[in-house]
Amino acid sequence: MKRILFTGGGSAGHVVPNLAVMQELKDNYRLAYMGTDGIERGLVASFGCPYFVVNCPKLERSLTPKNLAIPFRLAAAQRQALGILQERRPDLVFSKGGYASFPAVWAAQKLDVPVLTHESDLSPGLCTRMIAKKCRYVLTSFPETAKKFKNGRCVGSPIRRALYGGDRRAARAKYGLGEKPVLLVLGGGSGSRMLNEAVRKNLPALLPRFVVLHLCGKGNLLPDAPRGYVQREFETDMASAYACADIALSRAGSNTAFELISLGIPALLVPLEHASRGDQLENARYFSERELCVMLREGQLGELSSALLCLYGNAKVRAALKHCANRSGTDAVVDVIREVIG
Repeated sequence: MKRILFTGGGSAGHVVPNLAVMQELKDNYRLAYMGTDGIERGLVASFGCPYFVVNCPKLERSLTPKNLAIPFRLAAAQRQALGILQERRPDLVFSKGGYASFPAVWAAQKLDVPVLTHESDLSPGLCTRMIAKKCRYVLTSFPETAKKFKNGRCVGSPIRRALYGGDRRAARAKYGLGEKPVLLVLGGGSGSRMLNEAVRKNLPALLPRFVVLHLCGKGNLLPDAPRGYVQREFETDMASAYACADIALSRAGSNTAFELISLGIPALLVPLEHASRGDQLENARYFSERELCVMLREGQLGELSSALLCLYGNAKVRAALKHCANRSGTDAVVDVIREVIG
């Protein structure tokens, strides 16, 4: 049975698509994962495959003394990754990007192990640009991104198959949501504080029209929540959360945006701007120009309630979403993996 080493981390966006692909491969390949001791370790733990910790340093996007130690820490991480690959002897390394993936890709090149990487965003991240020439293919979610690489290949965004199996009636009963339309708020990720605060400020205007299911993130629960406002710090059963949603409010991470579009959920995307490299703003613009969502800038959050009410009645968005229903890149990624290693 052939072996595949998955890598990627630093944020959930670099891990969750890997898990979607791993789920499809687990019966026919021996899988392992390499990442840091960060968020990816916890997310992969439930999958049950071997996990190897290599603490690759992260480049800070500011002038800081921490960056001076990066060459030394990176060299140590590369040596550690090389030792692991020499022991494991994978037939393929599959990278989902992020700084955590670099040591595994570097080691794979040294050992002539084929590498595939997948880029989720419209604009390629730093790691993807650094490792592109080391890869057999740079797989992408957007066709425009694939054109930026000689070995680029658009496959779409890998989406967990389980997300399509939610039961709407059972989901509404699970959360006790009643009969009103459901506004799903995905506010538990990076840069969520501003979004969480804006939602709660607008509850008096929203609750007469919607029931709000708010995934607000660890430690962010609101005491004495009003009637019609349901909070969860975190939700492992995202199939149910999506199944009961009539509209959604979210940041504009590529993976979440593709999930909402594939599931046909009209979304108001508020891209993270000041604490990112601008990828979320590019993603949101791309989808809104195609009427697959509505975009609201951070500076426009004072218009949040009216924007959500307009989204609920937006026939153009609903019509555009019908043409993208059930689109997932998972099968296409699996096909490329089988093409490369059999």
